[in-house]
Amino acid sequence: MSNQDELFARRGMLTVDALTEMVTSGEIDTVLGVFPDLAGSWKGKRLDARFFLADTLHHGWEGCNYLIATDVEMNVLPDFRFANWRQGYGDMKAVPDLATLRKVSWLERTAMVICDLVDEHDAPIEVSPRQILKRQLQRAAERGYTVKTGAEIEFFLFDQSYEAARAGNYDTLAATSTTIQDYHILQTTKDEPIIGGIRRHMANTGLIVEGSKGEAGYGQHEINFRYADALRMADELSIYKNGAKEIAALAGRSITFMAKWTMDDVGSSCHVHSSLWSPDGETPLSHDPKRAYGMSAVFESYMAGVLRTHRELSLMLAHYVNSYKRFQPGSWAPTAVVWGRDNRTCGLRLVGHGSATRVESRVPGADANPYLAFAGVIAGGLHGMDNALTLPAPFVGNAYEADNVERIPWNLVQAIDLFEASAVAKEALGAEPHFHLLNSAMQEWATFNRTVTDWERMRNFERI
Repeated sequence: MSNQDELFARRGMLTVDALTEMVTSGEIDTVLGVFPDLAGSWKGKRLDARFFLADTLHHGWEGCNYLIATDVEMNVLPDFRFANWRQGYGDMKAVPDLATLRKVSWLERTAMVICDLVDEHDAPIEVSPRQILKRQLQRAAERGYTVKTGAEIEFFLFDQSYEAARAGNYDTLAATSTTIQDYHILQTTKDEPIIGGIRRHMANTGLIVEGSKGEAGYGQHEINFRYADALRMADELSIYKNGAKEIAALAGRSITFMAKWTMDDVGSSCHVHSSLWSPDGETPLSHDPKRAYGMSAVFESYMAGVLRTHRELSLMLAHYVNSYKRFQPGSWAPTAVVWGRDNRTCGLRLVGHGSATRVESRVPGADANPYLAFAGVIAGGLHGMDNALTLPAPFVGNAYEADNVERIPWNLVQAIDLFEASAVAKEALGAEPHFHLLNSAMQEWATFNRTVTDWERMRNFERI
């Protein structure tokens, strides 16, 4: 990409000087100071733009530390060591990362900046998702590599608003299409007022949009963005997921990034692509035409590590009870932890040619927190590099029907057990982040087990 193309694609980005001019002219009057919580959702404050420039820009803003110790409903959860009632739920500070400053295209007179979380001594909060990813990128840098990532995130679009969907107990949801629309131009044209709006707003907010397409479900879509350094990619995917929902909501529609919103249709994925680059990010290092499968030796070890650790780190790729309902045979979601060359039935897929050689993990669902999913993939790859692991022969055939292969954990409980026992997770993440993610998953399972589902009532109310 030329510098001119990059500037055009990043036209929504702002410098402090540019923001100052826009605030002075009245074009911007609000700055969103945000950070990702454990779900990857934005938490933060709407700041008066003049106050941001005079104060927050230099000092950050403070918020309660419980914000990264809750479930998706923002319920306070027990047993966290980082934040709890015994400690009184004190403050943490959100420090703006000015490299992420941008205008928010779909909100009037609004800019956004992503923040890093620090404690009262200005030390990074290690259990925060953005810091968990930054730790893995630092580990890669110490080994002389940059990791670049991309992701393909699918979602379902519905005709109802979020409020109408909730009022109907989500039983009356109507997808925007009555036919499978994978690569279907006519069907996706019907949704273009929303999908086209998302593409344009994301481009005007500084993301590099490649395109959109219909997917294999009814009313299912995918919007793709150009790969980037892993931290930038995670930031931009989080902007996209939040922004897509806001754009739909403002139009009286709704979007879900659930991994499996109904068992009657396919799930939604977040296929994670990763590759190795030089420290300056300019030279791709994953390809070697003289070696088998066109992989460099170091990238083979990286990919072997991802493969070897995918089961024990699955909790970082699939965080919820619902996540594991996506892994169904013949559903386009993988069930086998094997690798293949351009084989969509495998958990890992070697794709690309030449300098574009990369590994795609098909395990994460659309519900994945991008920061944690990227960190899980990279942590596994670094384990492979540190131990010079080699790949087995690629799987050939239908991996759904394979015998004697390892399988993705079939539920959250199995994933919890594997993650708890994982020496790789403890070493790569550090003791506190490992415990923090483990407790979050354990509380998710405990909450589910305090719930009687509609399925149980339908099955048992009269018959037992």
